[in-house]
Amino acid sequence: QVQLVESGGGLVQAGDSLGLSCVASGRTFREVTMGWFRQVPGKERDFVARISWIGETYYSDSVRDRFIIARDNSKNALFLQMNGLEPEDTAVYYCAALPTVPFSRIPRDWAYWGQGTQVTVSS
Repeated sequence: QVQLVESGGGLVQAGDSLGLSCVASGRTFREVTMGWFRQVPGKERDFVARISWIGETYYSDSVRDRFIIARDNSKNALFLQMNGLEPEDTAVYYCAALPTVPFSRIPRDWAYWGQGTQVTVSS
């Protein structure tokens, strides 16, 4: 059974930094693209960032230059370092793996999901 478990969410102030982690189990994701999405209640889930198995990264315009995605293949782990957080970054953040459509930023194209972790940024 494949599981992705996120951790690291919380309440921070605008301008602060926060790091999220995601640990995968049930299969190896060593050669699989992984990514982060986020969702605000009542809105669609949005792409944040992805990283290929060889470390190629891609970010949404809203987080580029503030967020850093990284992975540790030896630990089946994915990370998201969020800097310069803004109230608009408030959302539930989801770890995802294995886009069935290469380079897709559409949630339905991703095979595996975590349960999400809440990030709240106060102004």
